[in-house]
Amino acid sequence: MKSTFVRTGGRLVPLLALIALSGAVAPLAGADGGRPSPLAWKPCAQGPDDAVGEELDRAGARCAEITVPLDHSRPGGRTIKLALSRLPATDRAHRIGTMVLNSGGPGEPTLAMPLQTRAAMKDVAARYDLVGLDPRFVGRSTPLDCGWPVGLWLRSAGPTRARFDHQVAVQRDLAERCARSHADVLPYANTRDTARDIDLVRRVLGERRISFLGYSYGSYLGAVYAQMFPGRTDRVVLDSAGDPRKWGPRATQGTEDEAERALRGWAAWAAARHGAYRLGATPARVLATVNAILTAAEDRPLSVGPYEVDDQLVPYLLSVGSGDDRPAARAEFTSTVQTLHEAAQRRPADPGPRLDELLAFVLTSAGSPLAGPTAAITCGDRAAPRDPDVYWNDVQRSRARHPLFGPLKNNIWPCAFWPSRPRERPTRIANPTPVLIVSATGDTATTYEGSRAMHRALTGSRLLTLRGATAHGIYGEYGNACVDAEVNAYLATGTLPATDPTCHP
Repeated sequence: MKSTFVRTGGRLVPLLALIALSGAVAPLAGADGGRPSPLAWKPCAQGPDDAVGEELDRAGARCAEITVPLDHSRPGGRTIKLALSRLPATDRAHRIGTMVLNSGGPGEPTLAMPLQTRAAMKDVAARYDLVGLDPRFVGRSTPLDCGWPVGLWLRSAGPTRARFDHQVAVQRDLAERCARSHADVLPYANTRDTARDIDLVRRVLGERRISFLGYSYGSYLGAVYAQMFPGRTDRVVLDSAGDPRKWGPRATQGTEDEAERALRGWAAWAAARHGAYRLGATPARVLATVNAILTAAEDRPLSVGPYEVDDQLVPYLLSVGSGDDRPAARAEFTSTVQTLHEAAQRRPADPGPRLDELLAFVLTSAGSPLAGPTAAITCGDRAAPRDPDVYWNDVQRSRARHPLFGPLKNNIWPCAFWPSRPRERPTRIANPTPVLIVSATGDTATTYEGSRAMHRALTGSRLLTLRGATAHGIYGEYGNACVDAEVNAYLATGTLPATDPTCHP
C-alpha cells in the first residue's frame, strides 16, 4: 500500500465535463463570485488526544479545510471537504514555493507528512511551504468507511478451489457492503478527481505552479497531475513509482519474483543469526520453517494472542514483512516469524506490541477507515475482470512457479464486484515534465521495472537508482545519504542530474 499502481472513450459528455477533463476546472465560488475563497488557517489539534495535531502545532504548522465539488463536471453541485496542513517556509527571502505531499496508499492520511518531509529536506525545507493534503475520502477529509477490515480482502487465494470460492463470496460481500453505505460517492473516488482537487488547492494557495513529492501510489498521483495539468508543476519527486500502465486492481500481478527474492534475502539474514533467532542455520532451513508455518495454518488457523491467523493471511504477512532489508526491519520481521512459528507448534504465542498493532490493523475495524478509500480509489481508476474464473486461472498458472506468493498476487479483490464502473479511462502518462524518480532495485511493491516504465513515460525525467537494496519508500525514510543528497540538490536548484544517477546502500 505505501504500497501500492485523457480520453472520454467516445462517450457523449456534457460541456462542463469536457472542461473538467481538459484540466480547465471551473473555479470554486468565492466572495467575489469568481476567485477561490481564502483559507481560514487554524490550529491543527482537534482535542487533547490529538497527538498528530499537537505535533503539527508545536512545529508551527496550521490546518484548514477546503470545499471542493464532489463531481468536478458539476462545480455547482454537491461538495465535500478536504483537510490540509501547511508548514510554512522560514526563509521567506529565498522561498521557492509550495510543495504538496502525498504518502501513498491510496488511502493513507498525509496531514502529518510535512513533519517527516521537513526532516528529510534538511536546510532546503526552510525555502518551501510544505502542504500535507488528506485526499478526498481519506483521513480528516470527508470520509468513506465501508466498515470492513483490511485483512478481509488482502489475502491469498488459498490452496484449493473451495477456499478460493469462499474468497469470491467474501469479496462480493465487501463490495456490496460498500455500495450500501456509499453508492452515491463511489463514482467520484478516483485519482483523476484527486488530481483536480490538488489543482484547486494550488489555486486557493495563490500559486502559479506547485512542487510535489509522492511515495508509492502518491507517485502515480503526481504523474497523473502532471499529465492533466501541464505547466503547473515546478519540482517533482516520485519515490517508489510503479508502472503507470499497470496501476489498478491487478497491480500486484507480476511482482512474485521480487517478493520471493526479498524473502530469500531475509532468510539468509536470519540464518546468519541462527544463534539469536533459532529459525534455521541455513537459508534453506529458514525457508523450511516458513513452509511449516504455512502448512500448520492450512490445517487450522494459528492462535496469536487474541487473533486467528489462517493460511490465506500468512502469505500477506510474509510479503509485507520481508520487503525491507534495513537491520531494524529485518529484526522486527524475524520476531514476527518466531511468533508464528510458536503458534504453528500450538504453543502460546504472544504477538508483542508491534505485531499486535499490525494484526489489529489487518483483522479488526482499526484498519477500516483506510480500507474503504483504498479499495474505492483502486476500483474507481481501472475496471477489473468480473469473472472469478479469470482470477482462478491466473492463480493456478502462477502457483506452479510461485506456490507461496502466486495465489496472493493474483487473487480476486472487491473490484471484481464493484457497484460502479470507472467514470473515465485511466490516464495515459506521456509527457516531458522534468521529474526525479527514485527507486530501489529490490522494491517488492512498486518494482524497479515499474519505475523504469514511469521513467520512459515521463521523457523529461531522471531515474535515481538505489542499487542492491530491498526497500519501498526511500528518500528520507531508508537512511541512504546519497539518495537524500541527490533529491535535496534537485529541490534546492530545480536542476535535474545530467544523467541517471546511482546510489548504493
